[in-house]
Amino acid sequence: MEFFAEYEVSISEIADLFKATFTASEGSKEGELIGGLAHRLMEEAPQEDLRVFTAWNNGELDSAIIFSRLTFEGDKRAVFVLCPVAVATKRQGQNIGQRLIAHGLTVLRQQGVDFAATYGDPRYYKRVGFTAITEKDAPAPFPLQHPEGWLGQFLNNSPKMPFRGPSRCVPVFDDPTLW
Repeated sequence: MEFFAEYEVSISEIADLFKATFTASEGSKEGELIGGLAHRLMEEAPQEDLRVFTAWNNGELDSAIIFSRLTFEGDKRAVFVLCPVAVATKRQGQNIGQRLIAHGLTVLRQQGVDFAATYGDPRYYKRVGFTAITEKDAPAPFPLQHPEGWLGQFLNNSPKMPFRGPSRCVPVFDDPTLW
């Protein structure tokens, strides 16, 4: 398996992976939503605000993850949010997603990113070092529908919580129904 950070020539293939993965697990409506979200992130978000990582095996896309910038009005620390994550249905259960997330976090750490957040299943993300955070410590851009899914981890020795908000995400995520 090989990891890559270049995504520009594979945008459609990556978006299709998100669509297929979420369609299989959550239904066609969610597949369309997440596939479209991934496509828009890669097409519309400024490159400096986006990190895309993919895992390939013998020329086949196995997994993709996207980090996008999250800014806090009163805080200069570099923060990225991990969302979404997809692993090809036939490759799930093989730790591919976790290995790709760990790789992405290592690259972010090397790039000087201070903190990574995500909004998802705590049981899954704790396996790669995420722990529960509160909106008091790190305000989300919108009220969270599932606050137990707000997770984060420090990537270096920057000052710890709290972050001074409010926070703002990239425009593609500027939709309260996603939170």
